[in-house]
Amino acid sequence: MFAAPAEQKEGRGVNGYAYDSQERNEMFKKLAILSAALAIVGTTEAGAQDFYGALQKIKESGQIVIGHRESSVPFAYIGPDQKPVGYTMDLCMKIVDEIEKEIGVDSLDIKLVPVTPQTRIPLIANGNIQLECGSTTNTMTRQKQVDYAYTTFITGTKLLVKNASGIQEVEDLAGKAIALAQGTTNERAIKAAIEKFNVQDVKILNVKDHAEGFLALETDRVDAYSTDDILLYGLISKSKSPDEYAVVGRFLSFDPYAIMLPRDDSAMRLIANRTLADLFRSGEIEQIYDKWFTSPIPGSEPLNVPLSDTLRTNFQVHAFPG
Repeated sequence: MFAAPAEQKEGRGVNGYAYDSQERNEMFKKLAILSAALAIVGTTEAGAQDFYGALQKIKESGQIVIGHRESSVPFAYIGPDQKPVGYTMDLCMKIVDEIEKEIGVDSLDIKLVPVTPQTRIPLIANGNIQLECGSTTNTMTRQKQVDYAYTTFITGTKLLVKNASGIQEVEDLAGKAIALAQGTTNERAIKAAIEKFNVQDVKILNVKDHAEGFLALETDRVDAYSTDDILLYGLISKSKSPDEYAVVGRFLSFDPYAIMLPRDDSAMRLIANRTLADLFRSGEIEQIYDKWFTSPIPGSEPLNVPLSDTLRTNFQVHAFPG
């Protein structure tokens, strides 16, 4: 039979270079070593990329810093034991549990920082807090500075008045005074409505939060206080004389609430949204909702606000598979 040339028996390399068995074995050893080295480098680089931004800061410090409201009943407020409680606080604690799993720690030190409408966005934007747990509306304007998880509540701007005031709509504020929390979507909505309907001689008292706004109404410094309707019902439920007050008027804004997160931090957003999607998909979100909106809550009577069809649809839409 025809015998192949010796160089074909041993094999050919690049450009026809002939190599023998020993050379081939040496080459394979070098390739194996190189592959192992590249795998180690690749693993190291992947590990370094696993955590960045807020997650990296949390893992390195062993601490997560959460901003919370103090009078946003039932979302985040100071309970009878002087600790922050509420619907959004419960959701944030679920997210913390998921963060602990993600970064591989048994428990994190949780530092709670009170925030106001004026301080909440700057504190997230400058990295001083990693989650803001309150009653914050997700807007396109705010997304220039911060990010948001999925919507967890839907509400809108209305008026809180004393029954004896005779006020029913924003047009009835002519010649009267209203308290507004600075830096809120409600402040903008009321001012826009006053201008749109040409309501004359309205005095605006700027307040720092809902508690101060309600106190101004309670002590007759103003004739109305305005914020999201659900928060107004919460203020009434905690008042000394709930029968004296009423939430009135048409909705003057659309306000989807969401937990605020650091901007441009997709890893942190993914954990938050994964947690919420699990709650939406399992139906556990409805149990948490009922706990805070239809049952007696710490320091307050039940709000008796059933889950709306709009919010239920929102939960269904964001119940993405894991």
